[in-house]
Amino acid sequence: MSENPWASIEECFGDVHDPRVQGRCDYPLLEIITIAICAVIAGADSWTEIETFGKSKEAWLKRFLPLEHGIPSHDTFGDVFRMIDAQAFQRSFMRWVERVFKVTGGPVIAIDGKTARRSHDKAIGKDAIHMLSAWVHHNGIMLGQRKVDDKSNEITAIPELLRLLDVTGCIVTIDARGCQKKIAQTIRDEKADYVLRVKDNQGHLYQALDAWFAYADQVHFQNMQHDYHQIINKGHGRIEIRRRWTIADPLAFEHIRHYEGWAGLQTIVRVERERRLPDKVTLETAYYISSLPPDARRILEVTRQHWAVENSLH
Repeated sequence: MSENPWASIEECFGDVHDPRVQGRCDYPLLEIITIAICAVIAGADSWTEIETFGKSKEAWLKRFLPLEHGIPSHDTFGDVFRMIDAQAFQRSFMRWVERVFKVTGGPVIAIDGKTARRSHDKAIGKDAIHMLSAWVHHNGIMLGQRKVDDKSNEITAIPELLRLLDVTGCIVTIDARGCQKKIAQTIRDEKADYVLRVKDNQGHLYQALDAWFAYADQVHFQNMQHDYHQIINKGHGRIEIRRRWTIADPLAFEHIRHYEGWAGLQTIVRVERERRLPDKVTLETAYYISSLPPDARRILEVTRQHWAVENSLH
């Protein structure tokens, strides 16, 4: 992080409008924002916990904040953040994240939606809240988030979220709902690569991939530009084998229906996941399309990192 966190927060959040009546506020907006950010990073997930953090760390906070009136109450934190323009705050927050956290190594950014449990209220007709998040596995941080009405609206919300982020040089992974030509184009426009899961939502594409890999098996991938990688994990009384085939053969693309329109498409991918238990064996097959070169080892790692959004964020 920056050696001067206050300077970076002041610069990034300085243009966030303070909706309160000026001259009648004991706590400057930037102090409230700074305390809240520090508290959330430390694990606070409620206004009461933010207040508790502020009071326990008041001596440390005074090293870079005036705190002339001490630490605000949890009610003050809640009231102020309810009044702040959410989109303006999000833009400022993402500028700050990009400034103080070094996103390294061509990171994998997993975009995924999640419906918040117990966020609905049938009595007043309130539907559950569905959030779309962008998670960086390598750094363990969430770069951005958008609220959507329901899962069906993820298709329109994903490009909006991507445009808010700086994904240059990154690899964006999205589950099958995001396997859309417009989303692939947006990712490439933002100078990033993609790995997109293909399911029945892209019926013709799924069938074409399945048929082409079946043909490749028959001819043993002869005269095809392809790669293969396998990893084996053992533990808890089971064996898990992941196999990955990648093809970047022009002839394959000619046989894929609706190939045109997938911006930057370089590679088609098949993944097999075999689980061997003492009493049974299961086999799952999945298909992907990607703008990356056909490096099976790399793409296997990318898809594994995508599921970190389930384990680490949700």
